[in-house]
Amino acid sequence: MKDSEIVTSHGKLNPASLSFFRFYMLAFLFFAANAALTIILPLRSEAAGLNQAEIGLMMGAYMFTCMLLRPFAAQLLGKYGPLRVMKGLLLLHAGTLMLFVVFGVEAYLWLRALQGVATAFFSMTMQAGIVEKLEDKDRAQGLSMYTLFTMVPTLVIPILAIQIWENANDLWFTVLILGLAALPLLIGYSVDLPQSTVQNKSYTLGDMLRSFSGIWRSTPLLISSIVMLFASCVFGATATFLPLYMVSTGAASAGLFLTIQGLVVILCRFILRKKIPSDGSWSTWLMAGLLLSAALGTQLLSLLETIGSLVYLSAVFSGFAVALLYPTLTTYLSFVLPADSRYVLMGIFMSSYDLGFSLGGLAMGIIVQVSSYSAMFMICTLLSVVALVLVVLFRERMEAGNRDRSVVAN
Repeated sequence: MKDSEIVTSHGKLNPASLSFFRFYMLAFLFFAANAALTIILPLRSEAAGLNQAEIGLMMGAYMFTCMLLRPFAAQLLGKYGPLRVMKGLLLLHAGTLMLFVVFGVEAYLWLRALQGVATAFFSMTMQAGIVEKLEDKDRAQGLSMYTLFTMVPTLVIPILAIQIWENANDLWFTVLILGLAALPLLIGYSVDLPQSTVQNKSYTLGDMLRSFSGIWRSTPLLISSIVMLFASCVFGATATFLPLYMVSTGAASAGLFLTIQGLVVILCRFILRKKIPSDGSWSTWLMAGLLLSAALGTQLLSLLETIGSLVYLSAVFSGFAVALLYPTLTTYLSFVLPADSRYVLMGIFMSSYDLGFSLGGLAMGIIVQVSSYSAMFMICTLLSVVALVLVVLFRERMEAGNRDRSVVAN
């Protein structure tokens, strides 16, 4: 491949270059492990006698740990640079996956938390690399392609994981997990990550606390974080309880549902990647449409026992929302947040995603226990509607987000 195909006129990489393809393959392999464990762990845990609240706690520990460590991960990025951070986190990821093979259900809570540590550092490192390596006009494409490859595993891995579970084949489970531990190490050490970032400094605790206070002074950061919190709570509840829900009713196949949803996510992120604003502009009606789609998806799930196979339409609506919400908000904030504290502030935003996903398992697990799966998914619908209302109410403030940069900076 010629240099002109890899590097732009400004010395930045092209999101379609071979170098960035290694980024995408690393993302695929890293998140393939979570796609497998998200299916197998709840089923194994239920078979071992855990109730829904305990399963929700165990699955939620992954994202809860991510939430706590995102800003700290951004701090280490500033101090050591993405390349050094990546090498350490891949070793942690591989070690954690191997422990899933060694230990049983009693250790899953702590291992999920440890997996969350690796994920917090991985996603921050990858997104920092994308922002630093791409031109502004290509940033949305790069983030969309990255998040696309984080979702590709949901297309193929659930079917494989369900097959392993149904055949009660521990050998293939071991082979799958060990393979997903080793391959990211082989690819990750050759990824073209920057040695340092624009935020090339270490944050003190006081600096980080001041960054947290900035969320209340910036409407774009505050509203984006709240919207992401509610939406990811819906996504987390679906990811955690959908397999159990469908197995318990027998009305639909969880593997087929997740495959359809994954296919929709992949197609939307690839086909629509150039439609995501990559200049810091805010599209109220795009966000409203995505949240409406999320609401329709969970409302159909709440009616599973009534509508039968029509529930697969839910996978289409949910997949559309999952595909575009996160990359749209992340790209928007990467422009409107000040460069010198961008990654810490984006870490706060990403923590809202992690907190929501975690609550999707923790809080919704309790709701399932005291009511039903159907009632839980109706509450998820309400969360999406509330987020939609916020987006419409704060339309003017969000569309003026570029003018708020100085507010956060000060």
